[in-house]
Formats: sequence, C-alpha cells, structure tokens
Amino acid sequence: MLKLAVFGLGYVGCVSTACFARDGHHIIGVDILEEKVRLIGQGKSPIVEPGLAELLRAGVDSGRIHTTLDGSAAVAAASIVMVCVGTQSRDDGTPDLSAVESVCAEIGRTLARTETYKVVVIRSTILPGYAHNRLIPILEQTSGKQAGREFGFCVNPEFLREGSALADFDDPPYTIIGELDQRSGATVAQLYTAAFAPEHVPLGVAEMIKYAGNAFHALKVVFANEIGNLCHAAGIDSHSVMNIFVKDTKLNLSPTYLRPGFAFGGSCLPKDLRALTAFAQEEGVSVPMLDAILPSNDSQLHRALDLLETADSRRVGLLGLSFKPGTDDLRESPAVVLAQRLLDMGTELTIYDREVLLSRLHGSNRAYLDRVLPCIDAVMRPTLADTITDADTIVIAKPLSAEEYDALTVLLRDDQTVIDLVRVNGHRLPDFGGRYDGICW
Repeated sequence: MLKLAVFGLGYVGCVSTACFARDGHHIIGVDILEEKVRLIGQGKSPIVEPGLAELLRAGVDSGRIHTTLDGSAAVAAASIVMVCVGTQSRDDGTPDLSAVESVCAEIGRTLARTETYKVVVIRSTILPGYAHNRLIPILEQTSGKQAGREFGFCVNPEFLREGSALADFDDPPYTIIGELDQRSGATVAQLYTAAFAPEHVPLGVAEMIKYAGNAFHALKVVFANEIGNLCHAAGIDSHSVMNIFVKDTKLNLSPTYLRPGFAFGGSCLPKDLRALTAFAQEEGVSVPMLDAILPSNDSQLHRALDLLETADSRRVGLLGLSFKPGTDDLRESPAVVLAQRLLDMGTELTIYDREVLLSRLHGSNRAYLDRVLPCIDAVMRPTLADTITDADTIVIAKPLSAEEYDALTVLLRDDQTVIDLVRVNGHRLPDFGGRYDGICW
C-alpha cells in the first residue's frame, strides 16, 4: 500500500482521501484551513455527500487517515503527492490556478530537501498545456531537480458528481493517468485496483478530457432544453420525445459522429437544421445553440481553406467529393463547397472519388453539382494517380480504401504536402513526415 499526501481537502480532496484510505492506502490530508484539517482528522466530513462521513470515520479509526497543516511534513512522508486544490473562475472566465501553482512551489521546496523519488499528481482541473508550460517548470525551479528523472509527474483527472461521488469513484467511466514518463504512470497506477484498469495517456490528453467531458455534458443539457422549448411551443410532450431519442444508442448516444475532422454535409443534416431553426423563429422560441451549429460547421470549412493558404497551395489534388463514404451523394457535401471555393480562388484543381461517376449521377444530385461546380467534367480524374501527379498539395476529404492509401504512400513525392481532413489512417497518424498536416490534429 502507498502513502499519499493530498493537498486540498475540499470536495475532490475529501472524497479522494476517504476512498483511497478505504482501499488500504495511507493518507495525509493537507489544507490551509484549520477547521477542515480538524474536522477530517476527527473523522467528520466538512461537506454534504452521501456516505462520505462514514468513510472518513472508518479511515481515521483504522489509522489510515491523518491530517495536518504542515505541507512540507506531508510531502516528506509520502511517495505520491496529490494536488486537489480548487480552480475557480476569474471574472474574465479564465481559471484561477494560483492555488495549484502555490502548492507546487511548496512541494518543490520540500523535494529539494529529500532524496527519495516521489510522484506529483495533479487532480485539480487544469487547462491543456498547463502542466508542461507552468507546473513542471515551477516544480523543477523550486526543487532544483529534473522531472522524469528525480521526481515523477502525472495528471489524474477526477470524474466525480456531487451527490453520487462515492459511486462514481467506485464505478468511473474510465481512470485516466496522464504520465510524463512510464515510471511516473506506473507508480500512480498502484493507487487503483485492477478493476479500474487505468488508461495511460500523454499529459495533454489527460488535461483536456475533463474539459471535453464537461463541455459535452453542458451541451446536452442545453440541447435537451432547446428541443424541449420547441416541443412546448408545438404542444408536444418533450419527455416523450427525449425518452425515444435516448433509446438510439447506435447514433444518438454513441461514439458515432464524435470524431474530430471536416464539416458535416449531405441531404439531411443541413436541411433539417435549417428547418428546425426556421420553425423556432416562427414560434418565437430562442434556440441559440441550434442557431450556432451551421455557422460553426462553416467555420471548419474556413479552417481547411486556411490550412491550404498556409501551405501556399497553387495546384490541389482533392481526394473525395461525396459527403461520406459509401455514397455518391454530393448534395451539400463540404468537399464540393471546398472545391468551389478553391476554384473561385484561382487554384488549379483535380478531383478523384471512386464512388462518384459523373455518368451515373442524376436528379437533384446532378442538379446540385451542376449548379455549384459547373466545370466538374474538366476537373474530375479517373484515378488517384492522375489526380495527384501535378498537385503540390493533396487534400484528403473522404476516407480512402486500403488500396488507395497504399497507392498514395507510394506515389507521394517529397515536394508534395498532404492535408488530411478525415484522419485517413484512423487512430494512428500517417507516416508522411513534415509533409503532413491534419485539420484537428
């Protein structure tokens, strides 16, 4: 079992202290507020949380929980030092991380006087890049030691909801350990039982996942409320709608669509969003989140154009034209709009899409293409090789088949740049060297 110093005995610190002690670890709780230190030291909870007071009492009675105002003594006695202090918002919306920095400086000064290897763990919510840019330098400067060699460093975000924190600790969606190096992560992983199966990731991923999760939770609340307000205006029971909505775990509540990349398009999503927001306007219902979706989607198109401008692209080979794999539907495809913008800018453009045969297009699909890209016959090419031969930049706007990806790897020249809008190689980035850039990665 490990000896753990927990700095900050607020909500996260209290719950972490109680649960880690229950799991057999020895905890030294540290806080600047004497009342918190006294209460927890007596086995009493300073906050209201079901089951927490009983767990703290058990930890104190077993001798596995101690509290102190002396942070230096706690660091000296522990093998892992966990920072759980608050990060409240300033008036301008930025987080106040001064308490985290102050604690890290205190920890560093103690590390300077100790010879044993310790791991500093940040459980407070911190912005992406903050560990590398601020906290590790503070620890190194105050300790005179090098992170990753003489002491370890990890980011271990929590996913605890007030009112169900103990249940969330025992059954988390995942246990994330952002590690500076393998030794740091392996040490922190010992805090968790095998049932938690910690996922080891880079520091930046661990920093960002908490913000991503909370932003999505907030988004879901606002989405449900805006749909609910529209239902109310139409005389529909919103809970009946959403009870059916959440039953779809294939699309609605699933990983589907949650993959960063290019803009959405097609014959359904843009059309139905416009219809829904127009209906809201007619009914006098404010739906600012729904109103923002299409402009935000268009901004991703501008981001792709910015990447091409940065690459100084004069001759572009566009791989993919329909709005998604497995279809030749071009209606409101972001790739078609991208092609139109490139041509308007005077770019020499060639296009390849294995699923788009001009001779086979008909009806509204062909009509849309003729209206938006009237010169399509002149720029389409029958093969990938024909498309990229004269291009200085290759844009991947739709996933490639395995054969197409292999062909691209072989045909790509050192003087050509690849701009990837779809993460063409899945979770693993393509090995195209400095010639490669992704829209969201």
